[in-house]
Amino acid sequence: MTERSASFRAPSLVVQIVIGLVLGIALALVWPQGGKAVGLLGTVFISALKAVAPVLVLVLVTASIANHQQGQKTHVRGILLLYVIGTLAAAMVGVGASFLFPSTLTLTAPPEAGMSAPGGIGEVLKTLLMQVVDNPVNALVKANYIGLLAWAVGLGLALRHASIGTRTLVTDLSQAITWLVRVVIRFAPLGVFGIVASLLAETGLGALKDYLHLLMVLVGAMLFMALVGNPLIVAVGTRRNPYPLVLRCLRESGITAFFTRSSAANIPVNMELCRKLGLHEETYSVAIPLGATINMAGAAITISVLTLAAVHTLGIAVDLPTALLLSVVAAVGACGASGVPGGSLLLIPLACGLFGISNDVAMQVVGVGFIVGVVQDSAETALNSSTDVVFVAAAEQARLRD
Repeated sequence: MTERSASFRAPSLVVQIVIGLVLGIALALVWPQGGKAVGLLGTVFISALKAVAPVLVLVLVTASIANHQQGQKTHVRGILLLYVIGTLAAAMVGVGASFLFPSTLTLTAPPEAGMSAPGGIGEVLKTLLMQVVDNPVNALVKANYIGLLAWAVGLGLALRHASIGTRTLVTDLSQAITWLVRVVIRFAPLGVFGIVASLLAETGLGALKDYLHLLMVLVGAMLFMALVGNPLIVAVGTRRNPYPLVLRCLRESGITAFFTRSSAANIPVNMELCRKLGLHEETYSVAIPLGATINMAGAAITISVLTLAAVHTLGIAVDLPTALLLSVVAAVGACGASGVPGGSLLLIPLACGLFGISNDVAMQVVGVGFIVGVVQDSAETALNSSTDVVFVAAAEQARLRD
């Protein structure tokens, strides 16, 4: 009975999303009216994401900062610096790829969606400042992610001096919200089915070309970061050939992470790889779990590319200073990304806020992200997780050299 029950085990979320994607295409081709009707499933799924995402950002970042432990004698400063440099560089790669190969999406944007385009970096900074000082309740109601991020950082710093019981309560709340996000994401196959069926029923198969182009930009940028960006950072820090280390990490960590789609689940794999590489145990035992939380190069690429896809779709002009500011926001947002599959997608509205893009439109972009996420999320996790070991090893080599 045990073997029989195992053989009928439910397929993974990735497989379910693929099934939803295929069924959505089939329904739109065979019965367009039915495809339009099941669009309600996609609408409900996006609405659920809109409901949970603001609370997730506030609670997750607060708990992360509040429970940061100080005073540990490890060599993590250099590793943290590499994490920051790598994530910021990845965001810039994503921005550059989006300008070289601009993507457009099929969005149901309100008529005024493109009218709030910023006039330049000065207007962007002014808007950013006003969002930072927003009332926290108003920020939750209006999904002002930048304001929520500011309040989360402030609350997290204040709660670092709170009692252990209070900080434990914040952690429990964070885990509860993460559980709710997992529940919502479990309905992603139905959401993707509804989104694809209704979209193709209304626009035809031409929309698939947009998805394929977007996916190629995302995966191409991640491959560039893995095979060019990270090796360049390691070569500068260690002054030696980086590719033996980079390729080994991709082979022994990246492949596993590609299929597990979870940086947290890949922590034991990375710890064992660090042991095989002969790294300092007291350092990697702290740096690897920390990297699974804040070293998010793949997430930074996802946020920047999808945000600029929305920007290009709405015809919003972007100057160089604003593009650089987007890179910073994408890097900071990536560090706060949830550890659940598709968690980085929920930070897209934060970056879209820089350009005055409404939350309704931003959440449609999140829905598109779940469609391409069948491949994108796996590639993103592979880059994130393998880079953890790359930078820990690089920092150890640089320290020993000095």
